[in-house]
Amino acid sequence: MSDPVTEALRQVVADTYALIGQTHVCHWNVRGPSFFSLHTAFEEQYNELFLAVDEIAERIRAKGALAPGGLSNLAKMAGIDEIAEDASAKEMVAHLVKSNEKLLDDLKIGRDKAGEAGDSESEDIMIARIQVHEKTVWMLKSYLE
Repeated sequence: MSDPVTEALRQVVADTYALIGQTHVCHWNVRGPSFFSLHTAFEEQYNELFLAVDEIAERIRAKGALAPGGLSNLAKMAGIDEIAEDASAKEMVAHLVKSNEKLLDDLKIGRDKAGEAGDSESEDIMIARIQVHEKTVWMLKSYLE
């Protein structure tokens, strides 16, 4: 169907959309003493993710392929578990750590495939996203300490 770089980019789009959805659920349903800080942090995260996924999807299109779509298709591709609506704030943060780490794994695969293919543009996008998600994981894990 397409090259390994495009497939890796498609996976990252699916992961990112799943993470947007999970972060949104956390934003809407967080409760407790950390409500204000987490509500704001989750909103910043899903807004940043929404802008980022557009760049990745457009890279797929620039490479001559189609970006994946459809909520059920994206969820199936991502394979990221859904969080319970009534999860505690701590459970939400732990879930988002795990989801970001899954995305990081796929970003690193994409980076490596792009590097092997000499696709510096896709590699650059993956590196930039890795940096964002490593920082996000660090911040979320700091909350759990």
